[in-house]
Amino acid sequence: MDQIAVISDIHGNVPALQAVLNDIARRSIRTVFCLGDMIGKGPQSDVAVDLCRERCAVAIKGNWEDDFWGARAEPIVAWHIERLGMARVAALNELPFCHDFLLSGRRVRLLHGSAESTSGYVKLEDALSVKAAIFHNTSLTGYENPEPDVVGYGHIHKAYSQHAGRGRILFNAGSVGNPTDEATASYAVLHGVLDSAETASFSLELVRVPYDIELAVKLARDADLPDLAAYEFELRTARYRGEMYAD
Repeated sequence: MDQIAVISDIHGNVPALQAVLNDIARRSIRTVFCLGDMIGKGPQSDVAVDLCRERCAVAIKGNWEDDFWGARAEPIVAWHIERLGMARVAALNELPFCHDFLLSGRRVRLLHGSAESTSGYVKLEDALSVKAAIFHNTSLTGYENPEPDVVGYGHIHKAYSQHAGRGRILFNAGSVGNPTDEATASYAVLHGVLDSAETASFSLELVRVPYDIELAVKLARDADLPDLAAYEFELRTARYRGEMYAD
């Protein structure tokens, strides 16, 4: 049986990424796929990109990688670009939209947001009839292959899995560096026979990993992260920054 770790939404949080990569190594998992949003929010997008280049066999484009260059005039984006450097930004622009592969006879598709956009939302609370669209082929996923049996995605920062009808499975890997369901890093592990069209055992697990949030906040403070208060709120509370004053 092969094991594939699926990570997503690191957002420049290197202490969280290192904790997840260490957990993956402890499980003797050699294959890691990344669903994008390596950059932004946290202070170490450059280190996160370099670690993913080193450890991930596959990386696809998230909405931050997709929209980053177009938003370069925004002060916070410019701050991150300066630290990334143009060579990394250019490489991120070339990442693919999705990745399809066979696992124990199931066609698996990994993407970031939806089948139509890196920034499209497929929410946890959406009805299954709405979520079904993520299994459809589009101009971005390609029309040439059969539709997938399993879809894994990121973007919403909440880990979950569910049966989606007709034998299909939908899962979200959650967020390594900016989770909004609980204040621990998350990732997924797929178990099966990689690149095999023959039906065999298949399973999926969601993993939570505690990490040093105080170190992540300190690194952001030391780097003079422009939106430090909002970033610290998100890490400590597992809530989006727009909720800072909701209470």
